[in-house]
Amino acid sequence: MKRKRHNKKRNTAFLYETLINEMTKAVVASDKDGIAKISNIMKQYFGEGNVLKEEVDLYKVLVETRGLDTGTAEKMLNEVKRVYLSLDHQDIFDQQSKVINDMNKTLTKNVFSNFVPNYKNLATISQMFSDKTPVKDRVLLEKKILDNLSKETVADSSKLQPIDNLVYKTFVEKFNKKYSGYLISEQKELLNKYITSFMDNGLELKIFMNEELGRLKQIISDSLDSDDIKSDSDMSGKTKNVLSLLEGFRERQIDDQMLIKMLKIQDLVREVQSDAS
Repeated sequence: MKRKRHNKKRNTAFLYETLINEMTKAVVASDKDGIAKISNIMKQYFGEGNVLKEEVDLYKVLVETRGLDTGTAEKMLNEVKRVYLSLDHQDIFDQQSKVINDMNKTLTKNVFSNFVPNYKNLATISQMFSDKTPVKDRVLLEKKILDNLSKETVADSSKLQPIDNLVYKTFVEKFNKKYSGYLISEQKELLNKYITSFMDNGLELKIFMNEELGRLKQIISDSLDSDDIKSDSDMSGKTKNVLSLLEGFRERQIDDQMLIKMLKIQDLVREVQSDAS
């Protein structure tokens, strides 16, 4: 099936993903100016109420959904297409033009070269949405999407990940170099929430932080009763300092320095749990 070259700059999901990757790199590099610039772009064009966010949400449904029976998959695709057709497509085009212009001016043109691991899936969906795609090609593209919707979920499925494996690898390497650690599941979740916090004014991050701080405090508080710590005044004092630090985090706005400290404490708690077991 031959189709004309896909214009990735007119693929809203690609623009979103490449900005997320750029944000991740800025976080890894502790580039506060870069974080602020990307955050402003994301808030303006992918925040609540923007048509580009509505379009990205439709991409997410098709990329993330797996394991449906044939009938349900067809209903899902038809509903996504119905909602897509209801969007203001001139507004989508205008907003795309503005965000592309801002990315070129505020960031660099190299931002469009960011590696997006699920790009082929995003291109398939974009071409299926396009009324410029020939009918025969569109039917074949829809069949491909239906096949994906019916696939069983696998550990390495091509979801719209806030952080792809390549960026995780970069962060892990930096974290290893500085702190001789590795990212555990709780750390990955914290990193994800932090990087995407600009999308909802940090609401999900605040909820996660509140729960995570409570979890960490409980485990560290319990560790004060262990024989190893009770018998070592130095360890007891350091443990109490960590508790005090966690309590202070409740009153602070999370930044990259606090993020690193939280990651280290999460690592410490994992060690405490391992020792206990």
